[in-house]
Amino acid sequence: MNTLLIRAEDKNRWERRTPLVPVDLEQILNDTGARVLVERSDKRFFSGEQYAAAGAVGCEGMAEGDVILGVKEIPIEKIVDNKTYLFFSHTIKGQKDNMPLLQRIIDSRSTLIDYEKITDEKGRRLIYFGAFAGDAGAIDILSIMGEHWAEKGIDTPFAEVRRAHQYDSVEAARAHIADIGRIIQRDGLPRELSPFTVGILGYGNVSGGAQQIFDCLPTERIAAGEINDFVAGGRGDRHKLYVTVFKERDLVRPIAAGVDFDLQDYFDHPERYESRFEHFLPSLTLLVNAVYWEKRYPRFVTWAGLKRLSETTRTRKLSGIADITCDTFGSIECNVKSTDSDMPAYRVDPVAGTTHDGHLGEGIVLLAVDNLPCELPNDSSTFFSNQLKPFIPGLLAADYDSSLEASGLPPEIQKAVIVYNGKLTRNFEYLNTHLKKNK
Repeated sequence: MNTLLIRAEDKNRWERRTPLVPVDLEQILNDTGARVLVERSDKRFFSGEQYAAAGAVGCEGMAEGDVILGVKEIPIEKIVDNKTYLFFSHTIKGQKDNMPLLQRIIDSRSTLIDYEKITDEKGRRLIYFGAFAGDAGAIDILSIMGEHWAEKGIDTPFAEVRRAHQYDSVEAARAHIADIGRIIQRDGLPRELSPFTVGILGYGNVSGGAQQIFDCLPTERIAAGEINDFVAGGRGDRHKLYVTVFKERDLVRPIAAGVDFDLQDYFDHPERYESRFEHFLPSLTLLVNAVYWEKRYPRFVTWAGLKRLSETTRTRKLSGIADITCDTFGSIECNVKSTDSDMPAYRVDPVAGTTHDGHLGEGIVLLAVDNLPCELPNDSSTFFSNQLKPFIPGLLAADYDSSLEASGLPPEIQKAVIVYNGKLTRNFEYLNTHLKKNK
């Protein structure tokens, strides 16, 4: 039986999550009798005492572990030879910044398993941090915008919303925001912000998290095809927020004339499509981006589109963007840098095409925290751990000296092995091209 080690996260001071929580670890120990080490940390949400009570032993460094569980990338200098690592490596797209890390794992003759690629037979992810990025992003954009508007002399109840990391749990945040919702029902929102419209791109887990936060407030759904007429017609109630969820057919259209939108064709051949989202921008107060994106897909918000918006509207309605997906220079082109929870947002000047730090002052506020679930470490860790727990016995019992096929690793895990004993696996050999570019 291999020794399991839970590493101390060190990407930034906000990373307080863990891949396995003590209650799940205790069950694993009871079921397997394995030896479990937990690297000491002064910021992990769950304490060393809680892990010790579950049966784990504290340690310094990762040398004694065989199977090492983390959350975020491991610094290159901390990679130990001949280990099995599980973490979000952010290498599968050939990300330039992480090619040195991938090369170090190869050179160390280690095995790398990426949570992102642990999927079922239909390709659906099995281990992820759920809706918590959406929860945190929605909480934060409401809090930040409340402060932004207050600085401009526009008083809203949103100024009372705290940052996500200042709540003990999602439920605590929802309860507080529901209280604020009752104030909106009673007193309404400022006329200059009405109708208060929220556009949410996407309808998956992250979008669902954002929606459940906004739905703590008095909301009404408006279809994408109706939102422009709704706003242009001066409709709306100051005592409500209006939420529009945009799907792919709302975001893009076929380039060829006379061709109908086809979702599978868009996924397979995105080069045949162009963005049609710009014409919705004048109708939105806040924009929440929760859509998966790759470079081959069209952008939804461009610098040019934001400039046209500002130059063709007397008073620009769009005030804030929460780019939860957070692909820099990606689907939201003005997202030029990711942020952390110390300074979560910056301001975009849509005419000059420039950005300025901080969320107070002129411009469109852009929330670009690239690690939002870490702001809810209790909820997100518990959710993640519950998904990971069933795979741990197989990871511990595997024979890593055998071939991957004969190792005994569960099939869902085998698909997620990027490097096996120092060699890229067949499905990830394309990363050799990216590795060579980095040399």
